[in-house]
Amino acid sequence: MADMSVQPYWELTFGKDGRVEPGERDTLLRGVAEENLTDLVIFAHGWNNTRATATALYRRFFTPFPVLLDTLTAPGDRPRVGYVGVIWPSLRFADEAPPFLAVPSAGAPQPGLPPGTREALALAFPGREAVIGRLAELAERQPEDRARLEEFTGLVRTLVSPRPREADREADRNGGDDAWARDTESEPTVPAMFADSAVEVCGQFAAALEATGAEPAPGLFGGALGRVWRGALELLRQGTYWEMKRRAGVVGREGLGPVAGELAGRGPRVHLVGHSFGARLVAFALGGLPDGVRIRSLTLLQGAFSHYAFAPRLPFAPRRGGVLHGLTDRVEGPLICCHSGHDSALGTLYPLASRLAGDADSLLGVDLTRWGALGYQGIRDVPGCSARTLAEALADGLPAEGCVNVDASEVVRTGGPPSGAHSDICHEELARVVLRAGLGMR
Repeated sequence: MADMSVQPYWELTFGKDGRVEPGERDTLLRGVAEENLTDLVIFAHGWNNTRATATALYRRFFTPFPVLLDTLTAPGDRPRVGYVGVIWPSLRFADEAPPFLAVPSAGAPQPGLPPGTREALALAFPGREAVIGRLAELAERQPEDRARLEEFTGLVRTLVSPRPREADREADRNGGDDAWARDTESEPTVPAMFADSAVEVCGQFAAALEATGAEPAPGLFGGALGRVWRGALELLRQGTYWEMKRRAGVVGREGLGPVAGELAGRGPRVHLVGHSFGARLVAFALGGLPDGVRIRSLTLLQGAFSHYAFAPRLPFAPRRGGVLHGLTDRVEGPLICCHSGHDSALGTLYPLASRLAGDADSLLGVDLTRWGALGYQGIRDVPGCSARTLAEALADGLPAEGCVNVDASEVVRTGGPPSGAHSDICHEELARVVLRAGLGMR
């Protein structure tokens, strides 16, 4: 890709079932051998991306790498680094432009789905055009009729893939992180928030949006059910969010893990980096590595999954471990979790959605200790996990191995409601963290 900020650069495209595009995989394998690479940095984008925005993210994030490699290493010691951008089928809501894109303002919000969102939904859920059309119609009309609100939430429910009932119990034990792809013959179901009372659940999402400062334009959501309709639109967003969360785990374990293992077996040190659900994707890739194969480093940027995912024992269920417990030993070097207190997507909306999905009978506020995301407060309950500020990590270095939380709030701090700073990750300081984690550079 000629206009990429780094070379050599490749992209790997995965289907929703984790199947990799074979031509791209073969090209990458040949290229790694021909370039005689010592290191390969593989980055996975998050949920709210198209292919174009994902490539723009990679271009922007990788920009500091060549200069950093020149300035931080002696001429004869510079590693030969290659770069890979993972493309996986996520969905972008058009009203949330990441800060690395120069997107003109869409003006005051209008009733209905944001422009372009209906088309994005159709791409993410092929064959469901009739359902999506009805959702768009109801979102625009927002009728003063509870039955129509119930219809809207019922249609959202049909977009969410069923998961086994055993996975419901697993999600509850794991503090909201699911295990949808596990094999079981149990009767399938969907997260409770898509089946419970529409008014109750949508009202809670409306309150959560208000907590992030996301105020609608005057007169946009009128009538007695207006506030609840606003929460219903967020429920649709969360429905797609939940589906993309499941998909990220499948693509990581079934797709990226085997490919990363094959690459590591051919010589270069492999460094996995992921943002948001991309962090979940690269973390789940550990479970897809061939036996005996390890990657060199793993860096999670604003990871959108449970902060107990790596815990050997859950504090509220001591006989159980997190969904990824036992996999940290597949990382030869450090496992870095960058988190920020300015991330309202993970600080407010994620724990609410996780609680409503796994514990819908508890409606008394959000318990961040149980339902929190590691991109907001860091990895929890992993023995030996250390903590550093970003300044400390850059000045004093990172551990040679093991988990470490890096508070990146000093740079990951910009963004409007409802997501806050969730996508504010394109900073030279974070590029340096990746290099320090993988190559031990200062």
